[in-house]
Amino acid sequence: MKALSRHHRRTRPGPLAAILAVVAGLLAALLPALSTGAAPAAAATGGSTATVYYSTTSSNWSAYDLHWAPDGGSWTTVPGVAMDAACTGWVKKTVDLGTATGWQATFNNGQGTWDNNGGKNYALGTGTITVKDGAIAHSDPCAGGATDPPPATSATVFYSTATVGWTTVNLHYAPTGKAWTTVPGVGMAAACTGWVKKTVDLQGAAGLAATFNNGNGTWDNNNGANYALSSGVSTVKDTKVTAHAADPCAAVIPDTTPPTVPSAVKATATDTSVVLTWNPSTDDTGVTGYRVTRSGGTKGSVVTSVGSTVFSETGLEAATVYTYTVVALDAAGNASAASAAASATTGHAPPPATAGQMIGTDPRKDPIYFVLTARFYDGDTSNDRGGNQDVASGNAANNDPMFRGDFKGLVQKLDYVKALGFSAIWITPVVLNRSDYDYHGYHGWDFYRVDPRLESAGASYQDLINAAHAKGIKIYQDVVYNHSSRWGAKGLYVPTVYGVRDSQWSWYYDQKEDGFEYDGLTIDSKTGKSYYNGDLWSTAEPPGNTCLNWGKPTGQKSPEGYTLYNCQWPNPTSGMFPAKYYHQCWIGNWEGEDSRSCWLADDLADFNTENPEVQNYLIGAYNKYIDMGVDGFRVDTAVHIPRVTWNRRFLPALQQRVLQDWGQDKAQNFFVFGEVGAFVNDKWNRGSVNHSAQFYTWKERKEYSPDDTTAAIEQYNYEEQLGTGNQPTSANAFLEGNAYHTPDHSKFSGMNIIDMRMHMNFGDAHNAFNNGKDSDDSTNDATYNVVYVDSHDYGPNKSSVRYNGGQDAWAENMALMWTFRGIPTLYYGSEIQFQAGKTIDCGPSCPLATTGRAYYGDHVEGTVTASDFGTVASASGPVATTLAQPLVKHLQRLNQIRRAIPALQMGQYSTDGVSGGGMSFKRRYTDTASGVDSFALVTVTDAASFTGIPNGRYVDAVSGDVRTVTDGTLSLAAPGKGDMRVYVLDLGGRNAAPGKIGTDGPYLK
Repeated sequence: MKALSRHHRRTRPGPLAAILAVVAGLLAALLPALSTGAAPAAAATGGSTATVYYSTTSSNWSAYDLHWAPDGGSWTTVPGVAMDAACTGWVKKTVDLGTATGWQATFNNGQGTWDNNGGKNYALGTGTITVKDGAIAHSDPCAGGATDPPPATSATVFYSTATVGWTTVNLHYAPTGKAWTTVPGVGMAAACTGWVKKTVDLQGAAGLAATFNNGNGTWDNNNGANYALSSGVSTVKDTKVTAHAADPCAAVIPDTTPPTVPSAVKATATDTSVVLTWNPSTDDTGVTGYRVTRSGGTKGSVVTSVGSTVFSETGLEAATVYTYTVVALDAAGNASAASAAASATTGHAPPPATAGQMIGTDPRKDPIYFVLTARFYDGDTSNDRGGNQDVASGNAANNDPMFRGDFKGLVQKLDYVKALGFSAIWITPVVLNRSDYDYHGYHGWDFYRVDPRLESAGASYQDLINAAHAKGIKIYQDVVYNHSSRWGAKGLYVPTVYGVRDSQWSWYYDQKEDGFEYDGLTIDSKTGKSYYNGDLWSTAEPPGNTCLNWGKPTGQKSPEGYTLYNCQWPNPTSGMFPAKYYHQCWIGNWEGEDSRSCWLADDLADFNTENPEVQNYLIGAYNKYIDMGVDGFRVDTAVHIPRVTWNRRFLPALQQRVLQDWGQDKAQNFFVFGEVGAFVNDKWNRGSVNHSAQFYTWKERKEYSPDDTTAAIEQYNYEEQLGTGNQPTSANAFLEGNAYHTPDHSKFSGMNIIDMRMHMNFGDAHNAFNNGKDSDDSTNDATYNVVYVDSHDYGPNKSSVRYNGGQDAWAENMALMWTFRGIPTLYYGSEIQFQAGKTIDCGPSCPLATTGRAYYGDHVEGTVTASDFGTVASASGPVATTLAQPLVKHLQRLNQIRRAIPALQMGQYSTDGVSGGGMSFKRRYTDTASGVDSFALVTVTDAASFTGIPNGRYVDAVSGDVRTVTDGTLSLAAPGKGDMRVYVLDLGGRNAAPGKIGTDGPYLK
């Protein structure tokens, strides 16, 4: 069972004596093995030592005991050794580790309430350590003593924690002309909500240089410049320094008002998992979190701290009643009364799946292969389903059910993807879908369940993630926050009242089946068709109907000529969906505010994403997939949710869960890229900033109403009035001359984007290049842009067909995507121009086999083994023929070249000093920590001249040609359409130019 919170306390009833008497039996599943003969630890006497400080601000226990064991040694006797008061908010203990260099620790109140790091224990090292709210850091929070130096010789530094969110802050400083403190510096003390402070002796100096860190290696050093502070009082907030400042905490009045009691607490059990949701509490200064208490089962009471209004647990006991209450907390430590209790009864445990873990490397290193899972490769025919449109669509005649490909098929063809050179796969949504034609995944119904039509025995979603990771391939899951299917969303709201099922419609709508639960897989034994609505349909108006004019003919006919009735199926204005959960309007203006608050189509029920219950439902659902180890989310219809809602609710919750599961190093590389549909060629989508892709890469720059619905309108109006000329700009994608600089991501929202402007212009690669770079100064960091030519929705210029520009144009487009800034992405089959010129999507009005979403499996039958990314060890059958195609060879070599040159993966770029008028640029990536320095000159198709470049030896990764530059100039002849030159500066050592990479092919030579 994965730990659900880093601060996980478990309480047992009864006096301490009773607990001690039966400790081995009661705590065996919870605490480490105990040695009743172990003596209490005393202060250090020799060998390695450690001093641990434990925060008392969240627990408020009357006593604190440290129960611990050195690595390889015995545990202290329960409850451990008493900790000593250190300073306000902290207790401490110094222990002798002997020859050990690490130790395990838990904390308790001596009365049976424990903090054991969610069942994992705390793994600690030597030196000074702090443990606060589950976070481990390294500093002395009480450093400096109780007496501050005199004001005339001191500096008092206030540091804002509101943005960084650190629980421990250290000040690492040097008085002017004096030595720096020892890393990580001195601990800063809490001053008031959102601020910590420290007063330091300047030793006669007039000021100091300062940096800040969290004790775990994350620093704020003013983007490498350090902070210059003066004597007296200074404040540092979001990199802004205010000298001789007023005390930001001077006017703070002690907060004694508790938050309101959490309401509408609801527990729902699925198998042995429980999801708990509630409405957010309010507070005069702001709610900082919640404390969830769970009772039931054999393990007794459990208390968990959470930051959002959704809490989920897995691996609970089967067939057991669990009861939950919730308490709201504020920054001052005030707690609300406990909520009303909510209970849920678990079912039987599902078969266990091996836990996954995200890979966590820089996403810019990983080219993406995009597949519609249901149309890629059929590994298990038993889960194929055609649905009630199978015959009408023409799919049945082709023996081509809409749900055909599956996870088992994708697992079987991972080596094909790796042989092409891709190290990330973007898959369409995996949640249980529900509509008449739902193979694509964008009609979600049960967001907490993986669609059974994609899974097989031994090939669950978890198995796919694990198998991909074993080959070094990431999984990016397509997710939908904007809408559900027109049948609603299970667990949130499902309308159960529908219109007339007469003799004409009986083929289309299933007969009512009491007790039936939709799963997409179950087949009606009477008709041989999949059930789609047998649990929902009503042929007589039921009590409580809210749909207007139920069952009355509308006066219109369906395309088949059938009579249409009111309430025949859901729509936003029928009264079938409550405004609490769903918006109740149709889009009128695609560039207006209503495009973020109305329905896109009748089969896409638009969530009221500004409602806390909807937010909780979606956050809880997608937490499940983060826990499984997916490496990122592609966000569908991102533009149809206000940016302020993303920035306030969904993106922080997502990042919090990733951080909780996988830690800071991996969390920063969880890749989120949004579909912001801007199908125009201009930089700003018809002049609307709110509907332009780059707009979604930024944080908010203004406070709005606490109510999310009001805030969305306020934000829309505010930003539209500011207009395109007053939007933030960034140099993160651009070199400074020939030099790489550390990017500034302090204003990054957390959402990257699909490069819609390049996509729309890939009818001609030169247009794509020029239009793409034209938007980069308004994007927070365009080196993270996802770049593709066509997709499951559109080709360039909003074409409704798959790209049909020809092989030469494809080769040229690929050469540009694989060398220019951004992350190259290819839609499945484009490596062989699969279905070029075919309509991408015509719904059930034509067979899938005739469309851009045709089944691809016939082209990858046979066997293939990849020896590395872009390299085939062996292949046989049709897949061998596929891998021998010209564009495949071109693609493999592009991936080999990109993988070998860091500048092409993560580098900033510049066209300064580059002439020739073509697709030519220079790129550089420098990482001082790893010693990487990579500089490359690139030209695709066209001749180019580079001036003002560093002198030295340059080697072309395509041809192997060597040029020595002595006057800062390098001129290159046109390599030809689809070909390119990538001259890498040979800096020696680990930064030596790689030379010629791969073998010549039809284009790269």
